[in-house]
Amino acid sequence: MVAKITEQNRQKPAYVYVRQSTLSQVRHHQESTQRQYALRNRAQELGWPEEAIRMLDRDLGRSGAQMSGREDFKILVADVSMGQVGAVFALEASRLARSNLDWHRLLELCALTHTLVVDEDGVYDPGDFNDGLLLGLKGTMAQAELHFLRARLQGGKLNKARRGELHFPLPVGFCYDEQGRIVPDPNEEVRGAVALVFELFRQTGSAFGVCQSFVRQKLRFPKRAYGGAWNGKIIWGHLTHSRVVGILKNPSYAGVYVFGRYQYQKEIDAAGEVCTKIRQVAMPDWRVRLQSHHEGYITWDEFMQNQQQLANNRTNGAATVLSGAAREGLALLQGLLLCGVCGHKLTVRYTGNGGVYPTYVCNARRRDGNGTRSCISIRCDLLDAPISEQVLNALRPEELGLALEALQHLEERDAAVMHQWRMRLQQMEYEVALAERRYQEVDPSNRLVARTLEQRWNQALSQLEELRKQSAEIERNDARAATPEQKARVMALAKDFPRLWKSTSTSAKDRKRMLRLLIRDITVERRSMARQVILHVRWQGGACTDVQVDLPLPIADRMRYSPAVREQVRTLAKQFKDEEISEHLNQSGLRSAAGKPFDASKVQWIRYRYGIAAVELKRPEELTVAQVAKRFGVSPGVVYYWIDKKVITARQIKPNTPYWITVDKTKERELRAWVRNSSHMKR
Repeated sequence: MVAKITEQNRQKPAYVYVRQSTLSQVRHHQESTQRQYALRNRAQELGWPEEAIRMLDRDLGRSGAQMSGREDFKILVADVSMGQVGAVFALEASRLARSNLDWHRLLELCALTHTLVVDEDGVYDPGDFNDGLLLGLKGTMAQAELHFLRARLQGGKLNKARRGELHFPLPVGFCYDEQGRIVPDPNEEVRGAVALVFELFRQTGSAFGVCQSFVRQKLRFPKRAYGGAWNGKIIWGHLTHSRVVGILKNPSYAGVYVFGRYQYQKEIDAAGEVCTKIRQVAMPDWRVRLQSHHEGYITWDEFMQNQQQLANNRTNGAATVLSGAAREGLALLQGLLLCGVCGHKLTVRYTGNGGVYPTYVCNARRRDGNGTRSCISIRCDLLDAPISEQVLNALRPEELGLALEALQHLEERDAAVMHQWRMRLQQMEYEVALAERRYQEVDPSNRLVARTLEQRWNQALSQLEELRKQSAEIERNDARAATPEQKARVMALAKDFPRLWKSTSTSAKDRKRMLRLLIRDITVERRSMARQVILHVRWQGGACTDVQVDLPLPIADRMRYSPAVREQVRTLAKQFKDEEISEHLNQSGLRSAAGKPFDASKVQWIRYRYGIAAVELKRPEELTVAQVAKRFGVSPGVVYYWIDKKVITARQIKPNTPYWITVDKTKERELRAWVRNSSHMKR
């Protein structure tokens, strides 16, 4: 065995590779670490001087399943490939790499550069056929051993999980009892905070709405710390959107024991390295799902409804998902409309001056490249008004019941919020009493400790007083729905539900919430030839209603006058002026295309647009400017000069209308002499 080590190998440094897979092994299995460091002595016994031995120990706590992250292994491979290593020492040869690709690459490089591999079992020359075969078998057996170990461990975990006895970190609101069973947290404030999340989600319909409610009510939410000095303790803080989504998607809150919600999956990243990522497993592929395993905060049916609501709230989800969370926009039917052409949902686009005019648009086919135009584009107010009328008609028989139900929800919400505040005050009062007892029990002469405990007691009293002020403010501002006066007001408004619906104090978001309680979806079918839209309303109870909506004409058609108006103007223009025609039209009850009374300018536009001649108001003896210019052989400019200098008599009904000129025999002889004697006005 020692004969395989030549002087050529001893002239090169020996590398001792030290590795353990996890930091936990490094911390708790130190015998293995010491055995690997002892390989330095083995290298000295085999003839390498101490200064020629290099320790590679930066890969402690790194898995050998891949090369990424193992810097010392990369150095080892690089130096071996350049022929700078005489031997590689390891506690076990397979410990160098758990990946067959990395393992055989290293052996091939060692064989090319005549580098030896040394472990506790012996010395191997990868260039020798028998030694290479043995090293290959060792690597294969090590990989098979890992497979068997993993299979046994996973099998044991799965078998224990099928009995519901596999323990894992529980979400906040649960804990293990003395028998290892999952039970609700004994802290009433913790349970109340978790229950309030589900209650607020029922009211708001969105995870973000739950966060806003907690912030507005100045409530705090617990989380359980894992690891370190705070392991297992409850820490109070702010509720975030991700926490709300995690709570709503966790089946443990529905009393269900689940194993296999997440799974490790190997992928190749952008750098070409193999990495392990966690992916979420679909619900049908969960390996273990035990219904009614422990006491939950909600039922399984409500859990499934919450998942559907979260899916509907996604704006980047499937195109056919409807009825998401109610938002603050002006479009009343947002999220409820389906296109009758392609089946996708209609979205909202804000157009006009500053984007203040919402429009329902379906551009799914254009977005997918199947067309160049939108399937449907309709102003929101054309559809919102008839649907609102349908809702008001449907709610009239149930107005009183709705009022009672609304009052009950308001009282339950306020009671839950105030209950959380009372429990928070109780906890703070306990901390004040505890600080007081500690101060009373200290030796008064020990002023160094007494001053500190007194300061803590004062801080606790200040915090208690501040919490009491906040609680009183919340109760005064937000918990007023349960008072008798407001009950009477809500009952009075419920009896006149249409006025409540149309009131300016009712926000668009509240109207949308009410619509989602009544309507499941609305299919929009447009009949372009008839200028109509048919709304197929599907109510939550399963009933269907068809609503016909007449669309307004295009602006060009609306500004076009009807044939009856045109014929009436044509008839009146034969004997009346424009002012008189407008008076006749107004007396007949007619209005312009814009809905305004007629005037002379509108009548003049009709005559110009449709070629209607005005009444002939010129007297027989009167001449036009062109006729006068032709009679005297001058240009029209000369005639206008005579009119301006009052040389001739001209009549004009109103500004910017033609001149009608009267020329008697005396004026005619005078003008002809003027033209004949003028040096500028020659024929």
